[in-house]
Amino acid sequence: SMDNGFDRLRAGYLRALKPVITHRFAFIALFVAFLLFSAAASTRLKFELFPGEFSNFNISLESPPNFSLQQTSSLVGEIEQVLLERRPMILLVGGDANTNLAGALAARKLRIAVGHVEAGERSYDWRMPEEHNRVLIDHVSDYLFVTGAQGQKNLGREGVRGHICVVGNPIVDASHQHLKVAREKSTMLDRLGVTPGAYGILTMHREENVDSPENLKGGLEGVSRASAENGMQTLFLAHPRTLKRLGEFDLLEWARGLPGLSLHEAVGYLDFLNILGHARMAFTDSGGVQQEACIHGVPCVTLRENTEWTETIDAGANRLVGCDPERIAAGVEAALTGPRGWEVPFGDGRAAAHIADWVEKHLRGDSVGVEMLD
Repeated sequence: SMDNGFDRLRAGYLRALKPVITHRFAFIALFVAFLLFSAAASTRLKFELFPGEFSNFNISLESPPNFSLQQTSSLVGEIEQVLLERRPMILLVGGDANTNLAGALAARKLRIAVGHVEAGERSYDWRMPEEHNRVLIDHVSDYLFVTGAQGQKNLGREGVRGHICVVGNPIVDASHQHLKVAREKSTMLDRLGVTPGAYGILTMHREENVDSPENLKGGLEGVSRASAENGMQTLFLAHPRTLKRLGEFDLLEWARGLPGLSLHEAVGYLDFLNILGHARMAFTDSGGVQQEACIHGVPCVTLRENTEWTETIDAGANRLVGCDPERIAAGVEAALTGPRGWEVPFGDGRAAAHIADWVEKHLRGDSVGVEMLD
């Protein structure tokens, strides 16, 4: 199974882009490289090369680095070797993990064009490693594929050098494509013994939450209390990092005994999507889960003080509550009693095709600039 929600999105992105790009560029003798990035804690990197059949490259680090900078620098060197061998005309990176930054830096130094999918997203929380990565990647990218107008405004304020392209988010393409498959193939709801529409889902993995005993305990206590008060069992799909910290802080057995909370290990993408798509509501500190909950009409309560996905707040799909139990309870009440049927703020569901259009322009050598979707 994949490590966390970020990995799930990367897998979905590739599936959404593959049919568009392989079909569109079948006549072109050149190829495009797309990096399929894992989460920041991962020590394995996969990426795919176009056109035609995809080629898999697995980069495994002999000794997993203990620090973010060590990991990033090691990956830059490994990615550089593959890029030197294959020499793509453009490299697409999707997201804000250390591996995305490593790929963007390697390509930039080799004078290979860089396209950043999910460009322009900002939490403006400089404590977050992902925020550092977002800013750095955006400022070395030639093409900035943004989700919507807010991302364009953010990049305009920062004066980036690359071409800003408002395309929507491939997560919409990928998530809709795979929810149907998930509902057909996943048996996880039966295995967990839950009724569609009657349970909650919780993911919690961010450093600022799980590396802090106070935040970790406060978040779980708040979700537990709110779930029990609303007659809802919440499935806590715990990331390996979170399980490790619970053990280190001597909180694991305490967490297992919390009312309204059911602790499980993280699951694979299709199982997760099936669980999320049928949930009554979602609790998370993951940017990806905030987006997918919004896409599938599931109210979300985010255990953070800020979010890079402010569109979900504006749409009425998401509430920021931090890890304070009282604020979590208030957020749950607002989420469960608030209106549904919000408009999804991540484009028209054809982001992959729009990105492919821009890549095709680059391959043809067309002059490009800022452009909005109709």
